[in-house]
Amino acid sequence: MSTATARRHERRISPVFLAILAVMAVTGWAVWTDFAASPGLAVFLFVTSAWIVSLCLHEYAHARTALHGGDITVGAKGYLTLNPFAYTHAVLSVILPVLFVIMGGIGLPGGAVFIEQGRIRGRWKHSLISAAGPLTNVLFAVVCTAPFWLGALDGVPLAFRFALAFLAFLQVTAAILNFLPVPGLDGYGVVEPWLSYRIKRQIEPYAPYGFFIVIALLFVPAVNAFFFDAVDGLLQALGVDGASRYCGSQLFRFWEETPEFCQVS
Repeated sequence: MSTATARRHERRISPVFLAILAVMAVTGWAVWTDFAASPGLAVFLFVTSAWIVSLCLHEYAHARTALHGGDITVGAKGYLTLNPFAYTHAVLSVILPVLFVIMGGIGLPGGAVFIEQGRIRGRWKHSLISAAGPLTNVLFAVVCTAPFWLGALDGVPLAFRFALAFLAFLQVTAAILNFLPVPGLDGYGVVEPWLSYRIKRQIEPYAPYGFFIVIALLFVPAVNAFFFDAVDGLLQALGVDGASRYCGSQLFRFWEETPEFCQVS
């Protein structure tokens, strides 16, 4: 196989990703048209598949930025195919975030593509590679909330509106969490190149526990309230009302009884 052919193969979109994208499109159509017998199940499948698509795009953004930054190995590792099973930790990148959405309704940051840092020259490039992932979540949130902040909700079915609101909520929570300057999260990768060697050495022993510390802190009532107040404030700034987000989460949890005011059919 020639080098050019190999490189084209490395960047070919994975059939796995295309299948997930197809599920998102079909279930999104079912939610929009009220075709599904169970609106809640349709919302669940639409939001879950869209969430996985956003996770794939998040990791792709890291890899693509790293490729332009100098790490030409990302293609051979399968990171440019958008295949969720090609990531270094498929469980952390896809399965765990999906489980957190199902169990707790929060956009948990995923991990990870392995970037060969030694191939990247320049602190700005290192920071941009880390920032690329959560910036994808920010873009996804802007797209999901566009009908709200553009005032273009006329004609948008309630179920689809609720699903978009909940999906936007997941993207906003993922972006905020990922941008925290805590080891194990992308926010730390943004600031790390600018830290002194001494500070990095002091942080290094605690780095493997940073992510788990953040999750544990979310169970502290005061921290939890502050975090979700910030999320709700951002969503309201984007035109998404709390009722739509709440009803979206309730429809998503189709195995539970949906409150009467969230019923869509």
